[in-house]
Amino acid sequence: MTALTLLNHRGESVEVAEFSATEAKNSFGRVLDTAFSQGMVAITKRDRPTAVVLSIDAYQALLDAQRQPLDSLSHEFDALLDRMQAPSVRSAMDDAFDAQPDALGQAAVSQAKG
Repeated sequence: MTALTLLNHRGESVEVAEFSATEAKNSFGRVLDTAFSQGMVAITKRDRPTAVVLSIDAYQALLDAQRQPLDSLSHEFDALLDRMQAPSVRSAMDDAFDAQPDALGQAAVSQAKG
């Protein structure tokens, strides 16, 4: 058994136990025990990493890490939607949709000039 360096769910480099595919097939109990104790195990084929066995804790940590950015984006989206519903913003959007093309062009040029 050798070790391979991979990134964990926090982006930190960690050494991961490495087993060949043949070793994993013949000694799966040992592979599982190592995954349970170390969090993850790399499976290699022809000396190249081809799979990872994760403990349930490591797997759950990966799932939780994915949810956090989506949760913050959901909150940002809800806040943006709330601001878009304000009467002044709705009125401005109605004006923009009703504007003539030359007025939109002038507004764009004015905005670009700062």
